[in-house]
Formats: sequence, C-alpha cells, structure tokens
Amino acid sequence: MNKPNIQINPHILKRLDEELVIWLTTVSSDGMPNPNPVWFCWDGSSFVIYTPPSSMKLKNIARNPRVSLNLAGSEALGGDVVIFTGEAHTREHVTGADPGYVRKYLAAAKEWGRTPEEMLAEYSVEIRIMPMKLRTDM
Repeated sequence: MNKPNIQINPHILKRLDEELVIWLTTVSSDGMPNPNPVWFCWDGSSFVIYTPPSSMKLKNIARNPRVSLNLAGSEALGGDVVIFTGEAHTREHVTGADPGYVRKYLAAAKEWGRTPEEMLAEYSVEIRIMPMKLRTDM
C-alpha cells in the first residue's frame, strides 16, 4: 500500500489519538451504506481495526473494499466533522495486535475483564484502511 496523499493537521491527529470510536461505513450487497462504530488506531499511514471473522463488515469489504471512516462532530451544531475515504484490506488469523492499538485500548479491555490476547482471539481479523481522501469542515 502506498502512503496516503492527504494532509492531516495537528487537531485531527490529536482526535485520532484520543477518540476511542470511529464510524466505519462499508457497503452491503444491496448497495446500502452500513455504518458501524469501531475501535481503531491510526499508525501514521493507515487505520487499524480488528473484528470477529463472522462480521458483516468483512463480507462487505470482500465485495467492495471502498469504505469511509467518520469522526463525529464534537461541537453542538455538528462542526468538526472528519471523513476519510479509502480502501480496506483484511488479514486473517492475526497473532499479535498493533502495539498502538493495544496501548489505546488496554484499559478498556481490562474494564471488560479481558486481556489483549483474549480480545485478539475473538477479534482475530485485522482490517487495515489506507485513506485516500480527507474531508473536513475546518
């Protein structure tokens, strides 16, 4: 995968680091958008998401790898919206999670009473999304 040709400003980078949920939208077999809130990590060039092997997201991506990722507006009137569009690639049977992802969600996994290894056993498919476009209202 090539590096994205987009400019991500410091404000968006901070949001990518601090926000725990991003909305991943895939396209179902009937052409309908299928948005889902997911945990994610930005590694500097792509988004990393983990999902169970039976998830509808994977079936949708297999048919059409074009996806969008949205950070919800953080202002009362819907400002500060961030939308990435790009292509998703999957990798099954992941043996180790992205270190940035583990750091970001270690506390949440502990709150659920689970270790990162237990989470990865269930969420064993990696989705890596290379953003190609960025749209923002800033």
